Amino acid sequence: QVQLVESGGGSVQAGGSLRLSCAASGRTFSRHVMGWFRQAPGKEREFVAAISWSGGSTAVADSVKDRFTFSRDNTQNTLYLQMNSLKPEDTAVYYCAASAGIIATRWQNEYKYWGQGTQVTVSS
Repeated sequence: QVQLVESGGGSVQAGGSLRLSCAASGRTFSRHVMGWFRQAPGKEREFVAAISWSGGSTAVADSVKDRFTFSRDNTQNTLYLQMNSLKPEDTAVYYCAASAGIIATRWQNEYKYWGQGTQVTVSS
């Protein structure tokens, strides 16, 4: 099993930056693909980025690929999402998730474990 806790959300003006973290625990964590998703009010949850355990497989949404970067730390127990050049449309609750696969995937139904989410608000 995997437990995920996101942090780092907050309010920022357009053009600013935030770094989100996802602290993971559990015996199987190191072998999980990790992903970031977000959900704005009144909208469906959407894919942001994902990375495999080794970092060799990644996927990034086109809407953020030139602005967001992500990584796993050396012990692979923390996932980071560095968000730059933030736009109001980036406002959402951001969720960390873990899948049982080995390939980074965009499909949220392939992720078994989810964090509680962290709010990101970008003002104009």
